[in-house]
Amino acid sequence: MEKTLVLLKPSCVDRGLIGEVVNRLEKKGLIICGMKMIQLDEKILREHYAHLVDRPFFPVLAAGMMATPVVAMCLKGLDAVEVVRKLTGSTNGRKADPGTIRGDLSMSGSQNIIHASDSPENAEIEIKRFFRPEEIFDYMPAYLKFLYSEDEL
Repeated sequence: MEKTLVLLKPSCVDRGLIGEVVNRLEKKGLIICGMKMIQLDEKILREHYAHLVDRPFFPVLAAGMMATPVVAMCLKGLDAVEVVRKLTGSTNGRKADPGTIRGDLSMSGSQNIIHASDSPENAEIEIKRFFRPEEIFDYMPAYLKFLYSEDEL
């Protein structure tokens, strides 16, 4: 099964939305195989947002991401990256479709609740950035047969 990284950003943590966002991801059928709260620093943010470091808004982005701890999650499921991206919605919460996490819970382009890996390749890199191998648990929940049909597994 494919794995992906999700970060519940300070705008999620500070507003008390962790439970709601985790609930949405679990209700969809994504399996949590790693989860922890961490405080980000500038070093990891420069690595994570390397493609944005030279942009004029990076200092504001970094400060926002360090405002509170974040919740890092490794999720798995069939097509997990694509599924999470669809649940997440457009980057700007004002433009995100209703029913998506950002569409329902965000009004901002940067204070937008959640980060989700954008490709399976980047997910693999990002998971290694935020989790040690022993922090990822590769188990199959008992309800798996009610999540996927036999021919999908």
